[in-house]
Amino acid sequence: MARSEPIDRVVADPHTPAAVRSRLELAGEARAFAIFELELPDGRSFRRYADLGRPYAVWNVVAAPEFSVEPRRWCFPVAGCVAYRGYFDEAGATALALRLSRRGDDAMVGGVATYSTLGRLPDPVFNTMLGWTDTRLVGTVFHELAHERLYVPDDSAFSEAFASVVEQEGVRRWLLARDDRAALERYREAVAREADFAMLLRSARERLAGLYASGAPPETLRIEKQREFGRLKFEYQLLRSRWGGYTGYDRWFARTLNNAHLAAVATYHDCVPGLLRELAAAGSLAAFYARAEQLAELPPVARRAAVCAAR
Repeated sequence: MARSEPIDRVVADPHTPAAVRSRLELAGEARAFAIFELELPDGRSFRRYADLGRPYAVWNVVAAPEFSVEPRRWCFPVAGCVAYRGYFDEAGATALALRLSRRGDDAMVGGVATYSTLGRLPDPVFNTMLGWTDTRLVGTVFHELAHERLYVPDDSAFSEAFASVVEQEGVRRWLLARDDRAALERYREAVAREADFAMLLRSARERLAGLYASGAPPETLRIEKQREFGRLKFEYQLLRSRWGGYTGYDRWFARTLNNAHLAAVATYHDCVPGLLRELAAAGSLAAFYARAEQLAELPPVARRAAVCAAR
């Protein structure tokens, strides 16, 4: 917060690099669109800019037991219990991941370019966001403002899916408003690939969950676990071929995968298909928001059965 300053001042400053100015202007346009076209909150967020002097705003640690696809959870004021623990410096995140690994967990550290304080603070646009494509920058503004409209403590999967669906619908409307049909087609292809990626990982998680529940001895579980991750990488190669050789997920699959990687993706993707169906049935954003608010009032088990179960 101490590093942030009003975007209008940064844009007006003649010493601001042209590339930074243009990205901040785009973020401002996205914010206005979110408020007037997507009915998202007109609060204090994305009115300021902060150059953090580092590649990520935070680093998140995700962990899961050696023989479980369910992530560890950490609980905090406001946000409730979430499937990750965030650090403002990479060294702290790495140290926790090492401690968890030494006690037998699968763990991972992932850099995160931005986050939402749910309207409690005036979240800035960070320098970490400026290198993105237009649709990713605009979509992230929509995503984070959607958290300020609706956030369910202790249910990261539902909260992230709600924001992701608002993001997808918002970007679609944004591109239609600009009559950029070519960009809209590219975006639809990217969303379809993301759905394929999430389904690939969901299938692997289901197989692993069955394996871990089988009662086999630990030595057998370790062998079969590695076979399942090998199968996952093989199936990705098949999917990549179906995409015509698209390489955007190669880096994700190039590392040594574990339960934590699957859990991290699950948090953001498991409930998206169900909420997309709710959006289609609602017929309008206003009706979708009302339906999402109703779902938020349900007990967690009922809410998950309504929108997060595989179909």
